[in-house]
Amino acid sequence: MTRHTHLPATRHAALKFVALLALVCASFTPAFAQTGGGTIISNQASAVYTDSSNNNYSTVSNTVTVTVANVSGLAITPDGASNPAVVPGQTNVSYVFTVTNIGNFADQVRFLANGQSINVSGPGTITAAVVDNGDNVIGAGDTDILTNGADVLHALAQNASAVVIVRLTISAAATSGQTVQVFLGDTASGTGFDNQAANSSANEVRTVSAASVNGLREARGDISASVQNDVQLRAVLTVPAGPVTLGSNITYGLQACNDGNRSATAMSLGTFSGIFVVAPVPVGTILSATNAFPAGTLYTTSALTTAPQAATWSTTAPAPLSSTTRIAINTGATLAGGGTCSASVPLILTITTSNASTPIYGIVDAFAMNTVSAVVTDQSGDALDSKGDGNADFNEPLFGGAVSPTQGFQLPTLLQSVGAVLIGPSGQPAAVGPTNSNDDYTNRAVNAGIVGVPPGAVTGASGTALYTNTVQNTGNSNDTFTLTAPTVPAGFTVEISTDSGGTYATVSGGGNVGLAVAFGASADLLVRVTAPAGRLILTPYETVIRAASTNTPASFNETIDRLYTGFLRLDKTVSVTNGTGIGGLTDAISGAVIEYVITYTNIVSSGGAGNATLTANNIVITENGSVGTNNWGTTTDQVVGSASDTGGGVITGDSAGSTILTDTISSLGAGQSGVFRFKRTIR
Repeated sequence: MTRHTHLPATRHAALKFVALLALVCASFTPAFAQTGGGTIISNQASAVYTDSSNNNYSTVSNTVTVTVANVSGLAITPDGASNPAVVPGQTNVSYVFTVTNIGNFADQVRFLANGQSINVSGPGTITAAVVDNGDNVIGAGDTDILTNGADVLHALAQNASAVVIVRLTISAAATSGQTVQVFLGDTASGTGFDNQAANSSANEVRTVSAASVNGLREARGDISASVQNDVQLRAVLTVPAGPVTLGSNITYGLQACNDGNRSATAMSLGTFSGIFVVAPVPVGTILSATNAFPAGTLYTTSALTTAPQAATWSTTAPAPLSSTTRIAINTGATLAGGGTCSASVPLILTITTSNASTPIYGIVDAFAMNTVSAVVTDQSGDALDSKGDGNADFNEPLFGGAVSPTQGFQLPTLLQSVGAVLIGPSGQPAAVGPTNSNDDYTNRAVNAGIVGVPPGAVTGASGTALYTNTVQNTGNSNDTFTLTAPTVPAGFTVEISTDSGGTYATVSGGGNVGLAVAFGASADLLVRVTAPAGRLILTPYETVIRAASTNTPASFNETIDRLYTGFLRLDKTVSVTNGTGIGGLTDAISGAVIEYVITYTNIVSSGGAGNATLTANNIVITENGSVGTNNWGTTTDQVVGSASDTGGGVITGDSAGSTILTDTISSLGAGQSGVFRFKRTIR
């Protein structure tokens, strides 16, 4: 006869609880560092329970042991990293790698003889490669892995790392845009090119011990650096529109610009240090006594045929002042790259010639040092052939003959009206946009027809934005400027008022308005832009306003009046992480965690100088799990402490039982964004 033993109800319930607890614990087992190979893991189970009479019991199981096997592992980082940019001819460029034993026991790393574990692609030559001794510089105590006659075996404890420094010299013939890439190891697959089965390839870095269950492992790291232009110095001479009268003074502007990617640094001109703009005093002129040069300006009486670096310079103006042949303006000790220019310094010359038909010009030069400590010059006054015609610059004629637009300046002789104009945002007619003075802008937004409209939909009503633009007469006489709107979004209406809003004239469709502005003066105009309904939400629409001179019709300037249909964008994404051990890693089941990510962005354009943009203020983002189609408030639980905002917003609702979260951000500038995220556990 078979006997059936029935557990008391209370004991049966207790056992079910223990089993459930074990399952929950298994689902939330924390991650620890990898256990070392050879470790003996011992386990003995215990339990407590009760019977139907509430008697307490305890028991233990037999003891079982597991010995952890040795597992080899190797990682080299970084992978695909970028070093700071380099320049042609640069020396001692360091590429720094970290080699890590990610196995579970102490091992060695093999670097092949004669530097075969290192490769370089691009215009660079390896000059040194070492396993560093811990001081992060190449020197005594380091292990050479470039000129080593035999393989180098470097010991690493479990989870320990070694730093490998590879030093390069960049070819002087390298060109901007080229890449210099260094590889340590040569694996061609795997996550991060790490921990792959070693195959004795020609450029390996691999482990040494064969006492592992997975055999020898190899890895690879690589670092790239882009070649960019060094200092590219340019002397700028600002020439007045003219004409001027013979015998009068004429004022020019001198400045140095750096069009390269690296900062220029000071060099020596005689006993003086700085970045210099050198300008001759042309034949037919003398240096005016009214000049007020900045401190550090140098003077010389040396002949113009003497290279500037060979001339004798002084901070004291010579007597008589008319004996001055050149001046050198000291623009400072450094000049950043990317088209940065020094401040313009006025140069006043008194015209002494009586011959108005002979051009008078000279060559302006600039001097500095570059990254590799070589002198950089612009145009002339040195012994280089910067024009490519086979002649040293200081041997070429400085005056007379045809005027070269890149070499100097000409003094015209007849008086005429020349029209010029600037138009820009309110009070900023000289504003500059991201590209030039014709794409400066004023940003405004409408709020009509956008409430409750999601990204991708269209506005439900028309809206109007009002702009103030300022026009400045930069010509040499009174002028009347014609105001038009050459670019208008389809369906938009654009109107201009020149009497502070008293009357408006429609310019969309080809109309125009005249605005008289005195010489050197400025005037405001109002622009009213109306957008029809049905326009895409969260989108900029650009109207171009042009001001053209009547004196010189070909002279004009433009500004952009940009209308946004709302400008704070919310983009939401969701992801699921399933760590229960049941189902796939991204299956949405009970116990899995949902992460909501809301990216909030001020879509308004920025860049340039003097432009009028938009900032979003007092932002409150609300996440309500029980409103509208939302139902996460009744199906999930808040993961307390998971809410965050990269923009520093103040979050409420990150608490147990919460179904509503808010994120309050005080302000968000043009082009800025932040990320608000929080997690929920599926019930």
